[in-house]
Amino acid sequence: MKRKTKLIHGGIPGDQTTGAVSFPIYQVSTYKQQDVGVHKGYEYSRTGNPTRFALEELIKDLEEGKRGFAFGSGMAAITAVMMLFSSGDHIILTDDVYGGTYRVMNKVLNRIGIESTFVDTTDLDVIKAAIQPNTKALYIETPTNPLLKVTDIKASAQLAKEHDLLTIVDNTFSTPYWQTPLALGADIVLHSATKYLGGHSDVVAGLVVVNDDQLADDLHFVQNSTGGILGPQDSWLLIRGIKTLGLRMEAHEANTKKIVEFLSENESVKKIYYPGLETHPQHAIAKQQAEGFGGMVSFDVGSAEKAAEVLGRVKYFTLAESLGAVESLISVPAKMTHASIPAERRAELGITDGLIRISVGIEDVEDLIEDLKQALE
Repeated sequence: MKRKTKLIHGGIPGDQTTGAVSFPIYQVSTYKQQDVGVHKGYEYSRTGNPTRFALEELIKDLEEGKRGFAFGSGMAAITAVMMLFSSGDHIILTDDVYGGTYRVMNKVLNRIGIESTFVDTTDLDVIKAAIQPNTKALYIETPTNPLLKVTDIKASAQLAKEHDLLTIVDNTFSTPYWQTPLALGADIVLHSATKYLGGHSDVVAGLVVVNDDQLADDLHFVQNSTGGILGPQDSWLLIRGIKTLGLRMEAHEANTKKIVEFLSENESVKKIYYPGLETHPQHAIAKQQAEGFGGMVSFDVGSAEKAAEVLGRVKYFTLAESLGAVESLISVPAKMTHASIPAERRAELGITDGLIRISVGIEDVEDLIEDLKQALE
C-alpha cells in the first residue's frame, strides 16, 4: 500500500462483526470468560482493549514494526521504554531533546539507578566516545526539539549494533508519513501522539513500536504491570486523526516552506533552524532519510524582550504548549517546553531566551505570514 492508503486501510479497517466502517469504541473495563482463563482474547482492559489494539495495529503497520503499544501520554511511553532497563544501566541521549525527556532522565529515572549522558548525536565520533561498559541503548530525537538538529539514523543504528546497544528513536516531529526509523535500523520508535498523529489538540497520548518479538513481550509486560495505558475514547480519536495525517503533513510543510522564505528575508530574525534549508548543517541527511522536512521552525529574534513582543502581537499563532495541530502555535522554549532544563545547560545548547518556536498549522499561509510580519515589525 502507498502511504495515504495505509493511513486509512492499515491496522484493522472497520469492525468485522457489524460492518461498521469506523472501528467501535469499546468502553469496557472487563470481559466475560467462558471458563477460567478461557476468553475471546480480552480479559481486562489494562492488559488489552479492542479499540486500543486497533490503534496499536495501525501504528505498527505505519512504522513497519512487529508490535505497537499505546500509552496515556508521550512521557508515559518514554518512561515505559526506559523501564526495559535496570539499575546501573547507562543510556546515551541526544543533547537537544524535549525538556520532559531531559527531566524524566535526570529527576526521576536516575533515582532508580538508570544513568544517562546527553551528547550531540549528529556526530558519530561523539556517540562512540560516550559509550561505556554499562551502556545499553542510544536514544535519538530527530529532528530535535527545538533546534531541529538531524541525526543520521542509519549510521547511528549501525554504530549501536556494533556495540550491542538498542537504538530508540523519537519520531514525533517527522511522523511515519515522512520517516520510518525501524526501516533504517532502529529497534524502537516512539511518538508523542498528542502532536501530529492526533493533529487536533484534543488528545494526549504516546505510541511505541518495536521491531522484535522479545522486545514486544518485554514492553507489554512493563505496560501491563505499570498501567500507563491509553483509554478507548482517546484511542479512537487517534485512529480518526491518523486517517488525515498525510494531507495534514503535506499542508504543514507547504506552509512552512513559504514562512521560512519570509523569515529568511526579515531583518528582525537573527537565525533560523529548519532542516529544509540548504544551509542547515544536516540538510543532506534529512533529505536522504526522510520524505519531508516537517512543519516545525525555530528562529532567534535576539532577546527575550523581542520574543515577548512578538508573542504579544500575533493573532493567528496561538501562544501554547504542544505542536503538530491544525492551528498554528507559538512558544518560547526557554520559558515553556524547555524550562525544566537548567539555564546554563540551555545556553550550552543554544536555546536562547530570544528563540521562538512555531508549529505551522494548515491555515491560509498568506494570513500566517502577514501575522508574523506585523508582529516582528
